[in-house]
Amino acid sequence: MKGIELSEAYFEEYGRPMLESEFADVLPCLAVGLFGSGSECFGFDDDVSSDHDFEPGFCIFLPDEDTVDRRTAFLLERAYAKLPKEFMGYRRAMLSPVGGARKGVLRTEEFFEEKIGSKDGILTVNQWLTVPEQALAEATNGKLFFDNYGEVTKIRENLATYPEAIRRKKLAGNLLLMAQSGQYNYRRCLDHGEEAAAQLAVFEFVNSAMNVIFLLNNNYKPYYKWSFRALRALPELSIEAEVMEYLLTTGNGKDTAEEKYYTIEGIAADIIDELAEQKLTNAICGDLEKHAYSVNDGIDDAEIRNLHILAAI
Repeated sequence: MKGIELSEAYFEEYGRPMLESEFADVLPCLAVGLFGSGSECFGFDDDVSSDHDFEPGFCIFLPDEDTVDRRTAFLLERAYAKLPKEFMGYRRAMLSPVGGARKGVLRTEEFFEEKIGSKDGILTVNQWLTVPEQALAEATNGKLFFDNYGEVTKIRENLATYPEAIRRKKLAGNLLLMAQSGQYNYRRCLDHGEEAAAQLAVFEFVNSAMNVIFLLNNNYKPYYKWSFRALRALPELSIEAEVMEYLLTTGNGKDTAEEKYYTIEGIAADIIDELAEQKLTNAICGDLEKHAYSVNDGIDDAEIRNLHILAAI
């Protein structure tokens, strides 16, 4: 059973009846769900995942203290702690009196401030440029079981995707890095006899290409250990995962290096086709650097457009 399914089943069996019977007066102010850190919040959990942080549990999100006071929050924490310790063969971890770091009773504004640096989900241009993408993924993943107050839903909707100008800036920067590392530096490193440096160029190319593909899908790339799993589930360009894995897991001997270079060019060509399909570039060539500057030139916000092309990297 997936962690999200376990969480929701546990909530419906024990959590919802507890809230409806003991906290009916504040129920209109609450939201309940499971999202944030952890493979289960992305749906990536498997048999290996169950060795830690895998348990029946959920998050109860509260608005500010003017709406739900500290005493009520404390009573909710106690009630949550008293819920059954075992469910469907899984045991809950021991919690402190104020709940666990990932589950339990949480203040909405504190959760989002810790995750993305904003209590209400409203980000400045600088924050959009610098907040780690994995943090945005964790703020918008998982599932809300209900949101009577609407605050959590509103924040998550605001954070669902990058604003278009930010998306283009990030695309431009990553396309430039793809050009530098894959189309230029990979071969030059080998010409210098620097095989390890060539493989670093491959790593840089793959990482930047993955960033581009997630951006082209209007999706946040999660923490690196789940990035390939998430890539394979994307609707566009997920096929690149297989060839990227080849690039990362092979050496750079003479015969292999030539094949890897053409693989890099193949990935670049596929990405250029998607850029054209989405009308993000006016360049007509195979040079990713020219496409990077074309994407940047298409940013309609002059302040963002005039920032250094790598400002969002």
